[in-house]
Amino acid sequence: RNFLAMETEELLRSHPVDGAVLMGGCDKTTPGLVMGALSMGLPFIYLPAGPMLRGNWKGRVLGSGSDAFKYWDERRAGHPVTLDDFDAASRTVPVLANIRPSGDTYLMEDFYYAGGLPALLGRIAQHLDLGARTVNGATLGENIAAAEVYNDDVIRPLSNPIYAEGALAVLRGNLAPDGVVIKPSACAPHLLQHSGRALVFDDYPALKAAIDDPDLDVTGDDILVLRNAGPKGAGMPEWGMLPIPTKLLKAGVSDMLRLSDARMSGTSYGGCLLHCSPEAFVGGPLALVKTGDRIRVDVPARTIHLEVSDEELAARRAAWVAPKPRYERGYGWMFSRHILQANEGCDFDFLETSFGAPVPEPVIY
Repeated sequence: RNFLAMETEELLRSHPVDGAVLMGGCDKTTPGLVMGALSMGLPFIYLPAGPMLRGNWKGRVLGSGSDAFKYWDERRAGHPVTLDDFDAASRTVPVLANIRPSGDTYLMEDFYYAGGLPALLGRIAQHLDLGARTVNGATLGENIAAAEVYNDDVIRPLSNPIYAEGALAVLRGNLAPDGVVIKPSACAPHLLQHSGRALVFDDYPALKAAIDDPDLDVTGDDILVLRNAGPKGAGMPEWGMLPIPTKLLKAGVSDMLRLSDARMSGTSYGGCLLHCSPEAFVGGPLALVKTGDRIRVDVPARTIHLEVSDEELAARRAAWVAPKPRYERGYGWMFSRHILQANEGCDFDFLETSFGAPVPEPVIY
């Protein structure tokens, strides 16, 4: 109820509306929606939707809540996953789907007609646990046994991949001790090993204000840097595909390295270094970069290095002033205090499986 109240308040705040119609239907959504709208201060009408149907499985009646609770702990997965796991898988599993942005020509519709996901899984079967049980009761291997590829240029064979290594790489160094992610398969090849001058922006409005300036001091060899766009700094929005300055676009530059603690859509492309951790807002090394510093990126070696001496970085660290908290109430306040860094999954710390005792089965009176 309280979480819904916060969600309702934030949702209404994020839209330019003068009022709202609220729809809910139980003893939690009703007060949750009403409380949130009251906190936002907008006029609203509440419309109760009524009860939902009960569950029924193989002739057995299932309660809407109690029968679900008991499966939570039995099923939460129990497998720790880190950035290193993604990088390790990426080194051995090639990119076979010739669809944008990693490919040059085809789109998702072409992928579907070429055989879709079953066909792709069939091509990488040697990298899969084919005995894993799936939701339909059969194993993964059984489900893809009859899969066919109808276009070898859209779904490539292992002998002719789009990119020999995987679509993701995790780099580390003094600028990103906990990692920064790049999609090398969608990056111009000459940028995979590159050293350039940093052009730093402290927030997205500053970037947007400068990007169309015809007199902007920037070249295609520079590295655009956006900071304070990570989990605590801005909620980690899809700002990671920084726009290429208009001045460079007119000069024919189609890709350049862009570094941030933000994220981007899976359909985005280019030399974008994302999820820089720790983020600048909490004092990560990204907060210490200055325009004019040189940054060296080496994707094959999985390194990223700020070419500034340890002594200079220590002096900058001592002079750094933490930004003021962005939120003082509601969901944003809770988010800022409990959200984990990008390399930890941007989850709430209190939702990790290691936090607290398992949720017990409810007592029915």
